[in-house]
Amino acid sequence: MENRNYRGRISVNPQIHFGKPCVAGTRMPVVDVLELVREGISFKMILSDYFPDLQEDDIRACIHYAIDVVKVEDIHISE
Repeated sequence: MENRNYRGRISVNPQIHFGKPCVAGTRMPVVDVLELVREGISFKMILSDYFPDLQEDDIRACIHYAIDVVKVEDIHISE
């Protein structure tokens, strides 16, 4: 994975959420943050209404992490 802007902000622990990536030091799955971003919810609203314990850089780290995961993913299309 190329973009390491999320290093230290995203963690994977088999004991938390079955090993799904989470914001480090929390039990907040990356996917939950990404779903809010996908819905067009502003970073400010995500932080105030959904995840007040996060920082804006945590949201950015989730996005960078997802981009890097997709970059290395092999996609197989069957006809």
